[in-house]
Amino acid sequence: MLIRAVPLAALMITGLAASAAAQMMGPGMYMPGQSPFQQRPQEPPCYREFAPLKAEAEKRGLAVKTATERKDKPPREEVCALLKRYSEAEAKIVNFIKANASNCGIPPEAGVSMQQNHARTLKTVQGVCSAASGPAKPIGPGLSEALGTTRVPGTTLDPLAPQSGTFDTLTGNVLSR
Repeated sequence: MLIRAVPLAALMITGLAASAAAQMMGPGMYMPGQSPFQQRPQEPPCYREFAPLKAEAEKRGLAVKTATERKDKPPREEVCALLKRYSEAEAKIVNFIKANASNCGIPPEAGVSMQQNHARTLKTVQGVCSAASGPAKPIGPGLSEALGTTRVPGTTLDPLAPQSGTFDTLTGNVLSR
């Protein structure tokens, strides 16, 4: 029985010594067996140049998302401006990837995918911003000018007004006879 107690006592003493050492260690001190020169995880190459571009694109994308998800829909002009700003930030990322793909270890598929996404963004910007200018205004004479007629002053197009409706003729409403 004494033989069994010796390893257990040795294990307890080692555990207590390690916990006491951990309690006595101050901030910035290393545990026994740790090296003060342990390497931190390395950043990927070109990350410092890419991170601000990515952060700006994410910020502008979030602005577009919050604007389009609001209950009171923003005017097209506002959405158009936000989409243009996002497109500019996305273009900077695409240009960075084109210029630094081989140096930074970026796979070619990522560059192709980013270019396709940017092309879709540009198409969306064009669709939203061209619609922002409103419907195209007719050029040239209208129908009444083409037929040689004009609106008679004092008439109304109100369907609830008396003597005004689809079945009205010069002599009155056909259905009321």
